[in-house]
Amino acid sequence: MSLSACGGSGSPSSIDDETLEVTANITDRAAMKAVVAAFERENPQAKIAVTYAGTDQLQSALPAGLSSGEGPDVFTVWPGYGNPAAVRTLEAAGRLADLSGLDFVRRVPEDTKWVTRVGGSTYAVPANYSGIGAIYSKKAMRDIGGTSPETWDELLQLCDKARAGGKVLFALGVETPWVTQLADYALAATTVYADHPDFATEMSNGRATFADSGWRKALEKYVELNERGCFSSNPAGGSYETSIQDVAEGRAVGVVQVASSTSAITAAAPGLQLGMFALPAGNDAAQTHMPGAVSAAYGVNSHSSNKELALKFVEFLGSDTGQNLYNQDSGTLPAIPNDRFTAAPVLKPLVEHQKAGTTVPFMDQLWPNPQVQQEHFVQIQALLSGRADVDGVLTALDETYQEG
Repeated sequence: MSLSACGGSGSPSSIDDETLEVTANITDRAAMKAVVAAFERENPQAKIAVTYAGTDQLQSALPAGLSSGEGPDVFTVWPGYGNPAAVRTLEAAGRLADLSGLDFVRRVPEDTKWVTRVGGSTYAVPANYSGIGAIYSKKAMRDIGGTSPETWDELLQLCDKARAGGKVLFALGVETPWVTQLADYALAATTVYADHPDFATEMSNGRATFADSGWRKALEKYVELNERGCFSSNPAGGSYETSIQDVAEGRAVGVVQVASSTSAITAAAPGLQLGMFALPAGNDAAQTHMPGAVSAAYGVNSHSSNKELALKFVEFLGSDTGQNLYNQDSGTLPAIPNDRFTAAPVLKPLVEHQKAGTTVPFMDQLWPNPQVQQEHFVQIQALLSGRADVDGVLTALDETYQEG
């Protein structure tokens, strides 16, 4: 693909007939397609070529591509330090362009700025606010005679109803590594953060550990759900894609996933009505918390030869129009809120938890290095397959965290 160089001397430059290379997560395909179509209508001289890839592929291939000088112009980045394609990780390696001069920066909410900034400068445009919870088919829920549970005991009873109705409650495919983290993130939101909202700070200061915290209870509950038959019979043999298909085709009532997966389910089963609930981890419904945070964000390659067009594109993505297009059919909320956006009904639980202040950041966003998340993937796969126990998982996570 031929890229046109943009002038950096201050003289006028043309973006006629340029092609911008964008790389996005496959879970955000519908969102990015809507934004690209609108941008190209407003800028008919520009063309956008988008490549979509899974989370695991992005987190491994993207840093390598940027390092070799062959990376895309605009690409998905994650908040914090939590993985190899996170904002702070890539900025430290000099891979991200400074976006501080763009207009969207002034409208980023205060509690979101940490996602986009390093040392006072902005290096990413946040695209959506997402949550992790149980997404379910309303038809399948009716078929088993169930309702959304508000307590742990009700959740276990719903598992039994699903099995009696010839289904599993939650499709689970941990052959896709990043899927491993979602259920215990959803549980840890309550078992860890409900009583210790400053837990992440305590860990970073050496005053808390995985082993001596509510993470133990979260993992024990993860195992209990698996042993109770709440998940697919062979989680290690299924992928993200098969779990989505299981919900779309009615073999599973739902799936514990990021909210943006609602669009993937409805794409596979148009017309299927979906609901969502925060995964309860205790019997006091008022204590239930939900992971909620900026999920998708985008950075600009610091060495892009098409930087003028790249900056124009991320500016559009940060506008009210771009934010609303990105989130209109994606099961997510704008990361930069505006009064023109109406949330999809399926997102009501996320909106309510956000308003109530009972959301917590995705846990890996607050970890000190990418290795903790990678170790987490490996350990949960081992835990669900019986090759590791809870003590071993917690010890491995603490050791990896402390190395960072």
